[in-house]
Formats: sequence, structure tokens, C-alpha cells
Amino acid sequence: AGNSREFTIMANTRPPNKLLTLVFVMKPGHVLLGYKKRGFGAGWWNGFGGKVESGETIESAAVRELHEESGLRALGALDEVGVIVFEFVDQPQLLEVHAFRTENYEGSPEESEEMRPQWFEFSEVPYDSMWPDDHLWYPYLLRNKYFDAFFKFKGHHIVLDHCIKERNSSESSQVLTQAG
Repeated sequence: AGNSREFTIMANTRPPNKLLTLVFVMKPGHVLLGYKKRGFGAGWWNGFGGKVESGETIESAAVRELHEESGLRALGALDEVGVIVFEFVDQPQLLEVHAFRTENYEGSPEESEEMRPQWFEFSEVPYDSMWPDDHLWYPYLLRNKYFDAFFKFKGHHIVLDHCIKERNSSESSQVLTQAG
């Protein structure tokens, strides 16, 4: 799956990666997405997530962000399905996004100041109103596959390069920082 290029770890010449989370709430044949009303990615549909704060684990940040943005509370452990590294031209810090999936939650999706949640059938995911890389890696998420990915952007609309590597659920994520 993905392309056949190998991934290489870039020499540590950059500041530490900025840690972020994305949570995707699933039910059979459907994914819950949020329409971003403000901030980074405003005007696009996405999962629920944000920055990992000092003292938080990545998973606890994901649980907190899901609740803040959708009103839902995750029950039990989240399933980390992927790590996606984003490089933006002229930005020294890489964004390291940990993507999680869950079907175990309580509550009903509620609109927040930041996000407006809506269920989508897998066949109706609104890729035209999403980040331009999403159509490349969402199929892994929707097929219950585990993956690592790297995307290099110019601005917020042009993907210059990318790599996606499928992995087994038992394999540790290999944080990808450069396309090979």
C-alpha cells in the first residue's frame, strides 16, 4: 500500500516537532467530522483535535480535544491508527499529528465555538472541502488500516511531496520526516 519509496529520518536540524492530535469517531459505514469554524484549517472538514499541552500525554490530549470540540467523551483507550508529519515550506517546525479512531463514546455530537460536527457515510466524505492531503490517507483510516505518512506543503493548498506507509497494528509508528 502507498508508494514504494523508503522513508528516511532527517538530521535533527529543526526545532522539536509540534505534537498535535486528531480523533475520528466511527460507527458502521460512517465517520464524524467537524466543520472548522475558526483558526488553523477554518472552512474545512476534519477530525477533532489540537495541540498537546505541557504535562499531557498524546492520548489524553486527544480525549480532551474531542470533548472540547464535539461534546463527546471517549470511553476506554483510543486506537492510534497513524502518525502524519507535515512540513510547510518556510516553516522550520514540523507538525506531528497522531491520528486516533474510536467507536466507543458517550454523548451526542454538539456544535462548539470551533467545530460543527456532522456524520458522513464513507462514500460521502467531503474531500472537496478538506485539506488537500486528506483524500490520500483517509482511505487507510476508513478501511481500519494503520499507517505513517509525510506531506510537504507549499502554503495550505499545494502538496509538493508525500509518502504513506501502511503498517501492522502491532508495529510501532516510525515518525516520518522526509520523503525518500
